[in-house]
Formats: sequence, structure tokens, C-alpha cells
Amino acid sequence: MHAHLRPARRLAGPLALALPTLLAACTADQPAAPPPAPSSAPAPAERDAARDELAALAAAAQDRHLVASYTLRAPDAADRTIVVTSANDGTWRVDVPGGALGGTADVSIAATADGLFQCALPSAGRPEPPSCVRLGDPDDSLPRRLDPRVQHPFTDWLAVLTDRRAPLAVSPATPPPGATGACYAVESTSASINPPLDVGIYCYDQDGTPTAVRTESGTLVLAGAPAPAPATVQLAGPVVEGEPLGTASPPPPEPSGSPSAGTL
Repeated sequence: MHAHLRPARRLAGPLALALPTLLAACTADQPAAPPPAPSSAPAPAERDAARDELAALAAAAQDRHLVASYTLRAPDAADRTIVVTSANDGTWRVDVPGGALGGTADVSIAATADGLFQCALPSAGRPEPPSCVRLGDPDDSLPRRLDPRVQHPFTDWLAVLTDRRAPLAVSPATPPPGATGACYAVESTSASINPPLDVGIYCYDQDGTPTAVRTESGTLVLAGAPAPAPATVQLAGPVVEGEPLGTASPPPPEPSGSPSAGTL
């Protein structure tokens, strides 16, 4: 019995010495685990600070009265100049070239003490004199079919940006090309099909002047120094009874049902 155990004891010593060396060799052959990638998401404290900064700038924008021109760069469209008027009495007007009929008609959206209006402006696709249609009360929302969208960053979306209860996530952002000011990326944290505003980048000067807005529909960039605001806005034309112009392209004209005399 003891004779059979002696060889095992003689082998146990060399194996015990070789085992750590073998394990070390196996470990050395395995590639080192890569370090964890740094997270690009802002820390909660940074997000809270950005939310506070944006709310303060949006509040200043609500009190900022001016006349300003913005260059609108939109996909598959030539650059356009949007004119924003925020009057001292709280009335406002935004002129939007190509804002209706699939980009072929110019319109102005305005809110006065008498209501919310859409004014059709003379353009190549609609040479008629300007005229305005009342759409509702001053604080009413535009139906989607009439909404050119570009007026919102200067009007009702400012109230959303100042509301700390709004379901928004805010972080610092790089200004769009040609823009200045402090910029913030804004995202909705709600799953609603009607978010309170369009997600994008919103930029302001320290005095509350909106300097740029980038959303899915395009990029607005301030073009030059703003001018002083008027006491109140004036509608572009007289108020008439009629249908407002929709944003969609008009249907193509139907072909004539009767052949001309020369084809018989």
C-alpha cells in the first residue's frame, strides 16, 4: 500500500510547482479587457443647471420686444427670410415666405387683441392683394393643416421652456453654423403623440434675444441686429370672410373633360 503511494508523492511536488506557471501563461494569452467607454450623457447636476439656464433665458425672451429677421434653412428648399415682430403690448406677428400651399404662397401669422389671424401676402403664386382671416382667439392653437411651425419658438413654446413641470430634458449644445449665443439641446421625456414643442436646439443671447432654433423642419438663424419694437402689430391687410390657406400643396388642376374643336 505505502509502496504505491511513494511515486504519487514524488510527482506531487513538481506538479504543485508547475501549476502556477501554467495558470499565469494561460492568463497572459488572454487579451486584456477594454476599459469602459466614458459616458457622453451629462450628469444630473449639469442637466439641472442647463434646465435652469434655459428657463431664465426663455423668460427673458418673453419680455424681449423687437423686430428681427431670421434666415430659415429647410431641407429641399431655398433659404428664406422670416420676419418676427414682438410688440410692446404683447401682440406679435411672424411673416413666413412660402408658408402655405406647399411653399408657393406667403403668409403672416399674427395675434392681436382681436384674435389670431392668418394673412395671405402677395407672392408669385398668389398675386392678389393681402387679406386676413380670423382663426380664433389670441391664445388659440393653429390647426396642424394651417401651421407653418416657425412662429412657435417666438410665441407659445417660450412658455413651455420656462415651465419646470414640462416633460423636457435639457443639456448644453453647440450652436448651429452661423449662430451665436448660449445653446441647449431640448428633448421631450413624454411619450405623448403631441409633445409640447419640437425637439431640437434653442439658442439665446443673454438679453433673451432668440439667436437660433434648429428642429426637424429647419434651422432659423438671426440675421443682423434686431430693431426696436413697435407699440403694437398691424395686420398685413383687411380682415375678410374666407378660408385660410393650408400648408399642403394644392391639388393639380383636373384635365378638361371636353376635347378641343381641333381634335375632332
